[in-house]
Amino acid sequence: MERQKVTTGAYTTHLYREGEGEAVLFIHGSGPGATAWSNWQLALPELGRDYLCLAPDLVGYGESQHPDPPPRGVRGWMRLWVDQLLALLDALGLERAHLVGNSLGGAIALHLLLEAPGRFGRVVLMGPAGGPFALTPELDRIWGFYEDPTLSAMRNAIRWFAYDEGFIADRLDEIARMRLEAALRPEVRRSFEAMWPRPRQEAIDQLVVPASALRRIPHPVLIIHGLQDRIVPYTTSLYLAEHLPNAGVHLVARCSHWVQIERAKEFHFLVRGFLRGELGGS
Repeated sequence: MERQKVTTGAYTTHLYREGEGEAVLFIHGSGPGATAWSNWQLALPELGRDYLCLAPDLVGYGESQHPDPPPRGVRGWMRLWVDQLLALLDALGLERAHLVGNSLGGAIALHLLLEAPGRFGRVVLMGPAGGPFALTPELDRIWGFYEDPTLSAMRNAIRWFAYDEGFIADRLDEIARMRLEAALRPEVRRSFEAMWPRPRQEAIDQLVVPASALRRIPHPVLIIHGLQDRIVPYTTSLYLAEHLPNAGVHLVARCSHWVQIERAKEFHFLVRGFLRGELGGS
């Protein structure tokens, strides 16, 4: 696993890089203390056997640069993220890449497809935002983490990501402490609180890609969603599949928001098959 710092426009991006071949850009989600590594630590070495896997920390997360002062609200951040990821491809000399977006990363992927459709090939969205839904209690607590930034609150948030926490029960405290340490860095807290202010339903609404825009996205899209997702409901993926002209949905039973970790083997099988063209978007 290679880690590097890349100049991407006005900001520096921290990047995880694994493998060779066709490029796949992995975009992480929005939880407190989230990084590319926390989301993709299982996927990168597995899929890096076949692809050049690129997983950046988004601006405002992890070891990438944190704007000071930061934008207020997700719409301003979205512009930074789209510019950052396109600049990353430019800096690496890549004309084209496939996309894999998790949660918030799914919404960012859709915005990239609208901004620069020719830069991207096949697209995997996992538990994606980008469709309309009502703020869930779990997501409200996750985005409002700094109202009670404790180990207990972090432990509960991690539990919500999984349908059956048994697979991480022996590491729950370790994972929670690691994420809490990352989340309590002053610059990480400053960025996160600026992204997700109250009222948080407005953030969800600002992430929605209108149906008229989705219909203009011709790319093959595979949407993977946990049937028991308590953070972003699977009905969001049904909305996207209804309006994207070349998309299909794979619902994973007995799984919440962490398909790529909770059901890693199934996730890797689906993504690899889809990127090879062996599994269609429907």
